[in-house]
Amino acid sequence: MVSTRRPRDPFADAEAVFSKGPAKPSAPPPPKPAAIPGARQSVTLRIDEDVLEHFQADGPGWQDRMNAALRAAAGL
Repeated sequence: MVSTRRPRDPFADAEAVFSKGPAKPSAPPPPKPAAIPGARQSVTLRIDEDVLEHFQADGPGWQDRMNAALRAAAGL
C-alpha cells in the first residue's frame, strides 16, 4: 500500500523554493552627470608648514592664492 501523506518529492519542493528564478533584466546604469566647467576638486596635500603660513598670512582667500601660484608654476 502506498502512503498518500507525502505525494510529492520533498527534495524537488525544496529545490523549487531555493533555486534562482529566471534572471531579471538589469536596468542600465544611470548616466554620469556632465562635468561642470571650472569645477574644483577636493584633495589632501601635505605642504611644509612655512609654505602654508606664507599663503595664510594674508588672510581669507589663501587657497585661491595657492591655486594661482600652482597654476603659474605649472605654466597654465
